[in-house]
Amino acid sequence: MRKIILGLSVLAVMMFTSGCSTMHMGWVAVTGQHKLDDGAMPAYDAMFTKVVEYGDPARAMMKEWKVDEGVSGDDVKESIAALTEEYNMRLTGYVKMYTKKDAKPNEVKEARIWSLCNLTTAKIFLNYSRYYGGFMPCRIMYVEYGNGDAYLISMDMTLAIHGGYPLPPKMLEAAEKVKTAMEEIPARAAQGDF
Repeated sequence: MRKIILGLSVLAVMMFTSGCSTMHMGWVAVTGQHKLDDGAMPAYDAMFTKVVEYGDPARAMMKEWKVDEGVSGDDVKESIAALTEEYNMRLTGYVKMYTKKDAKPNEVKEARIWSLCNLTTAKIFLNYSRYYGGFMPCRIMYVEYGNGDAYLISMDMTLAIHGGYPLPPKMLEAAEKVKTAMEEIPARAAQGDF
């Protein structure tokens, strides 16, 4: 009995010390992870890390830019309208959701939302999978609090691009351009750039 336990113990040590990568590769093959884009697992890991840190799945899927002091919601509106064309995007909608003049410091005082789209890229993605329509059009949210702090928020497109099987090269190139636009437009608008 002692020899059997010793033998199993040695076998277990051998498996854990030399077979971890083999076991991992087996798991990857069984789950189909090997078919995914090379950026998929790092992207999911980054999102999950944020979910654990903040407990907020919405925050984990978004990017955020603090609006510079002195840049108003109207400044941001003008900036986004100007920058949209520079990035070959189309402004497909704008709504000033609400304003609450007597908002408390940690309460939303003003909220606005812009909808942007690159129609050529949208068509390519819809032909690939109609479910991408749920991400369209791309949105930028402006949120200002009663204390004067304001932020621009937009979806982190990393998972939409790299979260599944690798996209065809031309589709990937088009998607990366939209991703760049949806990161640079709010980053610049948060500074009041035109």
